[in-house]
Amino acid sequence: MVSPSPLSAAAGAATSAKPPWLRVKAPLQERVGPVSHLLADLQLNTVCQEASCPNIGECFAAGTATFLIMGPNCTRACPYCDIDFARHPRPLDPSEPQRLAEAVQRLNLKHVVITSVNRDDLADGGAAQFANCVMAVRQRCPGTTIELLVPDFCGDHKAL
Repeated sequence: MVSPSPLSAAAGAATSAKPPWLRVKAPLQERVGPVSHLLADLQLNTVCQEASCPNIGECFAAGTATFLIMGPNCTRACPYCDIDFARHPRPLDPSEPQRLAEAVQRLNLKHVVITSVNRDDLADGGAAQFANCVMAVRQRCPGTTIELLVPDFCGDHKAL
């Protein structure tokens, strides 16, 4: 019988000892499905879906998501991001803030994260849509805390 070389034994040990944080459990459809269906029903986007996040199962199973407002297309083609690029994305949907607030209410979120694609095609970079979304969530779910991850608004400080 030939024993494995020390080099091959060490290589085998290195590949089998993965850190626990590297492993992601496959999401259970019965826990992920309701969030996916709600988002589809309300025609909302999430970073989880658009940026192909590997942790989508964990977030959706916990009944949460990071909402992506102003559509699924970004006006910048950053090489590190998986969000689709479009020079001329579709116009803003004025009903989006109300649909977002409804999702927050239906998911019974105590904290919501709202971010967006870059919209360099808009004069304010989309700042007014952020404000409308915050007001709609505040009106419908006054106890929910809101975290905003805003784009650079093309450097326009007045937009903030």
